[in-house]
Amino acid sequence: MAATAPPQRSRRDLRGFIELLESRGALRRISAPVDPDLELAAIADRVLAAGGPGLLFENVIGSSMPVAVNLLGTQERVLWSLGMEQPEELEALGERLALLQQPRPPKGAREALRFGSVLLDVLRARPDLDLTPPCRQQVFKGEAVNLDALPLLRPWPGDGGRIITLGLVITKDPETGTPNVGVYRLQQQGINTMTVHWLSVRGGARHLRKAAAMGKKLEIAIAIGVHPLLVMAAATPIPVQLSEWLFAGLYAGEGVRLARCKTVNLEVPSHSEVVLEGTITPGEEVADGPFGDHMGFYGGVEDSPMVRIQCVTQRRNPIYFTTFSGRPPKEDAMLAIALNRIYTPILRQQIPEIVDFFLPMEGLSYKLAVIAIDKAYPGQARRAALAFWSALPQFTYTKFVVVVDKAINIRDPRQVIWAISAQVDPQRDLFVLENTPFDTLDFASERLGLGGRLAVDATTKIGPEKRHPWGEPLGRPEELEARIDSRWAELGLADIGTRDPDPALFGYTLEFVLERLAGRS
Repeated sequence: MAATAPPQRSRRDLRGFIELLESRGALRRISAPVDPDLELAAIADRVLAAGGPGLLFENVIGSSMPVAVNLLGTQERVLWSLGMEQPEELEALGERLALLQQPRPPKGAREALRFGSVLLDVLRARPDLDLTPPCRQQVFKGEAVNLDALPLLRPWPGDGGRIITLGLVITKDPETGTPNVGVYRLQQQGINTMTVHWLSVRGGARHLRKAAAMGKKLEIAIAIGVHPLLVMAAATPIPVQLSEWLFAGLYAGEGVRLARCKTVNLEVPSHSEVVLEGTITPGEEVADGPFGDHMGFYGGVEDSPMVRIQCVTQRRNPIYFTTFSGRPPKEDAMLAIALNRIYTPILRQQIPEIVDFFLPMEGLSYKLAVIAIDKAYPGQARRAALAFWSALPQFTYTKFVVVVDKAINIRDPRQVIWAISAQVDPQRDLFVLENTPFDTLDFASERLGLGGRLAVDATTKIGPEKRHPWGEPLGRPEELEARIDSRWAELGLADIGTRDPDPALFGYTLEFVLERLAGRS
């Protein structure tokens, strides 16, 4: 038997990933002129909704830079960005991260070997410095800075301006020098100014508060056009005591090559297509927004920190990498599906009874969670829901938690709906927390920033949870099922039942219609 070829890895920059997509027939080049104001996003949105390829717009009106979008528009392409082929590999990555998050003494030789392997991964993941970085092939300072030259998108008609969405926003703690790397939206305000929109709990916002207390400006760099793997790492708010660059190296399996900025004391990925360098003066804020958001509505206008750009460096013939938000499906929802798999082992380590959990895309990737538990005692579903809400920071804004038995396939909506319908008594199995901190973009809340949460216990009731005998679950003897399996061809039914039925037969239309439109059977 021939050896299986190892997964194909792309060169660790944006151009290498584009080449990988093109080699796999997953990229379409658009040579016709396209306007970055509304038109480009509208085209990309239709392609993404149909499960279509990544797009490289080579003739963008008003800019010499091509625009790459929808590169991460399917779960398959997100896997490729991590050098993986199967979703299960994401959980293996999550298991390694879980060992680092809450290390404990190994119980035996096998665990000791696993932990030793993870420590070797950490050593391999250390970043190194690139003395001749591609991102400094062209340098523009002072009056030569011109943000109008960038093909920034305005995705929705009611948006307040042109935005950067996939830039790595890099700052340093003014006291410790520890860097923070996040993915925040930036709005262009002028030829050399932008506003940055970040939540108060994010690292960049904490750094700005420290700078203000010390009477200093905060240095900032925005790296645009990095390998998508670095975007994944920066978008993962897992409370591991590692620098973001080391964390990204764990994702990549090798250290990130960094470059020193020209005018600020920060480091950026050396392969970045474009780097913006600047400062934020504490207290200098202007109106930012409104913008179309992942909730499916326009967000409000908020005063946000002003970023003054003093230097732009870039590669020769740079490529601009971007995306946009809105009601799913969108690229950020595809990233969330992959992150869901990575979180699972970490969550299991903190809450052992959790067998699996799922954040459906249609639940806006974090507003609704379905948890499967290995139920052993009364009240365990409620305990699991409370533990989930406090397990990781990103679950703070999860409104709904549905808890089901481990036998339920939580990624099959038919099974989840059955569990809710057959196992839940609303007056017993609904648990509401009132007046909890909430996302200000959630307009369903009675008061912005404050709202309720609901847990649904859709598990089989045991012990004092029930006051009458529960029905016996329907099932057939295993020997009968095995006998029918063996006779399936004899019965003339070999062509039936070899694959899952089309869910559209049962009234489901969302992703399955989109898959048919994309020609996927």
